[in-house]
Amino acid sequence: MLDALEVFTVVVVGVMVGVEFSVAFVMNRIFDALPGDGGQLGRAHGGRILGSVMPFWYIGSLVLVAVRAVAGWHHDGTGLTVTAGVLLIVSVIMSVLLLVPINNRGKTWTPENRPEDWKEQMNRWDRFHYVRVAVIVAAFTLLVAAVA
Repeated sequence: MLDALEVFTVVVVGVMVGVEFSVAFVMNRIFDALPGDGGQLGRAHGGRILGSVMPFWYIGSLVLVAVRAVAGWHHDGTGLTVTAGVLLIVSVIMSVLLLVPINNRGKTWTPENRPEDWKEQMNRWDRFHYVRVAVIVAAFTLLVAAVA
């Protein structure tokens, strides 16, 4: 049973990390290269879609890591799992305090109502997101090492 939980947890967290990595290093670069207002519209649409899914994914990942830590308390790798969980908590706090407020503004913007500094706000979001991606990649790495 613990093996199945570990595999499921690694897959869920790993796919989440992959999505966030893709946003940081693929999708936003594509959006930024689109002509005219396409990039801003793409970011707004992505913010609406992922903004509705990612809270559940982050919290769900954190819950799975916590369950794995408790279920495997007397097994090897528990310390790494707990550390991964702490990093996921850091990513959730970063999200709520730094990224979500910018995303909530950006997902409502259109070419007609966006503020003049919208690009600066998106660049700020990107910088915070790069740090968050580094944190969740570290959490994922520790989780994989814990169950290996």
